[in-house]
Amino acid sequence: MGVLLHAHYRLMGPNGQKIVMPAPLDKDTPHAPWWWDHLASQAADFQRCGFTAVLLPPASKTASGAAPDADGYGLYDPYDIGSKNQFFNIPTRFGDHERLRRMIGIMHACGLDVYADVVMHQYDGGNNGTYRYLGADGKRLNGRFAKHPSCFAGAPPRVPVDPVANPVGNFGFGDMASYINSTPKGYMLNGAIEAADWLTRTLGVQGYRIDDVKGMAVQAVRQTLDSDSMAGRFAVGEYFDGDPSALHWWVWNSGMGGRCNAFDFTLHWTIQDMCNNNSRWWMGGLQGAGYIAVDPMNAVTFVDNPDTDLSFGENVIWNKILGYALILTAEGYPAVYYKDYSTDPGCYGLKPYLDNLIWIHENLAFGPTLTRWGNDPQVYVFERQGYPGLLVALNNDQGNSYTRTVQSSFGPNVELHDYTGKHGDIWTDGQGRATFTIPRNNNGQSYLCFSRTGYAQAFSLKQRPTTQIFFGAADLDTGPAENGGQVQAGRIWCQDGTAIDAKLKPDTSGWSAGAEIVVDILDRQGKVLASHAYGAKPANQQIKTKANQSGWFTLRMTGRGLPATGAAYELTVTYTGTQELAS
Repeated sequence: MGVLLHAHYRLMGPNGQKIVMPAPLDKDTPHAPWWWDHLASQAADFQRCGFTAVLLPPASKTASGAAPDADGYGLYDPYDIGSKNQFFNIPTRFGDHERLRRMIGIMHACGLDVYADVVMHQYDGGNNGTYRYLGADGKRLNGRFAKHPSCFAGAPPRVPVDPVANPVGNFGFGDMASYINSTPKGYMLNGAIEAADWLTRTLGVQGYRIDDVKGMAVQAVRQTLDSDSMAGRFAVGEYFDGDPSALHWWVWNSGMGGRCNAFDFTLHWTIQDMCNNNSRWWMGGLQGAGYIAVDPMNAVTFVDNPDTDLSFGENVIWNKILGYALILTAEGYPAVYYKDYSTDPGCYGLKPYLDNLIWIHENLAFGPTLTRWGNDPQVYVFERQGYPGLLVALNNDQGNSYTRTVQSSFGPNVELHDYTGKHGDIWTDGQGRATFTIPRNNNGQSYLCFSRTGYAQAFSLKQRPTTQIFFGAADLDTGPAENGGQVQAGRIWCQDGTAIDAKLKPDTSGWSAGAEIVVDILDRQGKVLASHAYGAKPANQQIKTKANQSGWFTLRMTGRGLPATGAAYELTVTYTGTQELAS
C-alpha cells in the first residue's frame, strides 16, 4: 500500500501556545524557507527513502492568515490558497499559490502522490456567521461560496445540527457547518463539493484527509468523495475514536460503504501504552490490536500526528521507534509523522531508523499476519506470510534481551538475514523454526526483521507529469480573460526539455463573431514559445511545446471582442516539474 508522510507539525511556543512550522515572516526566523519550498526541496529524498505519498497541511486561508497559529484548521476561504490579500497576508502560513503548485509538480516529478487535507466541519473568521470573500480584483467582496448564518448550526437564524456520525463526540470549533439542514437546501453541500473539485483540479492532488468526520453527516462526506474529480481518489477520515467497532461502523455500516479509510486510533492508543509503559506493559496485548486486526485494507496506522504529539495523555513520549517498527512491518497503510522523521530543528530526528523500516515495509512486508509468539509479557513475534516473508520480533524490556525459537513459514534449512542490522544471519532448522536473540529495549531499538537473504535494491525516482487547471473568473482568485489587456493565468515550474501541453475551455456566453482568446506560453525571459487563438467555437486543439530551460513558465491570455465583463475559462496544463528545487 505504500508509506505516507504526514507533512505537518506543531511546536510548543511561549506560554504553552502551539505554533506551526517556522515561516520567513516571523521575526525570529526571517531566513526560514516557506513550508511549500521546504517540502519541495526534500521531495527527491522522500522518494529515495521509500515514501510513496505526502499528506499536506490544509492549503486554504484561515482566520489566522499567516500567523504562527495558522495551522490550516480555522478555515476561512476555501478558494484562497495563498492568492488573495485576506487576513493581513496573501500567502498562507505555508506559502503562496505558486509555491504550492510548484511543490506538487516537483513531488510528482519524483514519483510521489500528494494528498490534500480537507476541512469541512468548521469555518472561522466570519461576522456572526456571515462570510464574504474578495474576488479576483482584490477589492470587491464578490468571492465564490459566500456564507450566511443559516449555513451553520446554532440558534436561529442558524439551523439545527446535522445528523452527524457521532453526536456525543461532536465538538464545536468556530462556526460548525451544516450540510444537510442548511438553507437554502443543498447550498452548503453543493458549494463544498464545487470547492473540493476546484481544489483537486487546480492542484492536481491524488487523495484527501477529511478532518473531523466524527462530527459530520456521513451523507455529506460520502457525497463529496463520490462527486466530480474526487470520485475514486484515495481518502482517509479522522474519526477520533479508540473503539475498533466504531471505526468499522463508520467505514462500512454508517453509509460510507468503504469509500473512505480511517486513521487507526485504536492502534495508536495501544502503541502509546506499549511505548510509554515499556517493561510494565503486556506485549501479548499486540495480538489482535487495532483496527488493522478487523479491516487492514481500510486502516491508516500512525504512531503520532500533529494533534496527539503535543497533547498530554495522547502522545507517545518514549520508545517511539518501537511503535514504528510495528506499523511499518504490520498490515495497514502506515503514516509517518514529519516531526518524528525529520532532523529539522525542533523535530525528533528518527530518520535513520525510519528509513530502514520504510525499506523493509516496501520490500519485505506483504501478505496476511500470523502471530508466532504472543503469550509473553515482554516479547511479541509475528510473521507476514506474503513472499519473500518477514519475521518480526519486538522486545519491550529495558533490562533484558531474550532468545526465542519460533515456527516460521520459510521452510527447513533456509538462511535468513536481519534487515535491521542488529543480528547476524541465522538458519531455520529442519522443521523451519528460527532461533534469535532480541536486544533489550534501548529507547525503542529492540526489534528484529528477518527475511530471505539477497535483498538490497534501492528506491529510485519515478518521474511523471503533473496536470493542473488554472481557473479564471471574477469571483475566483484569478480574473477572467479581458479585452486588450494581457492577463497572467498562472505560472508552471518545468524541467528543461520536457513537454508542455495546454488546452483552453472558455465560457463563450455572449461572444460575438470574431471574438477570441489568445493563449501564450512564455519562458522566464518573456520569449513566446507557443501560442494559440481560441474562437467562439474553439477547435479541440492543444498548445504543445517544450521547456527550453528549467524554471518558471508563464501562461498568458489576451482577449479580443469579448463581453465587457470578460470571459471565464479553464486552462488545463500538463507539464513535468524538476526533481530538485533550484533558485
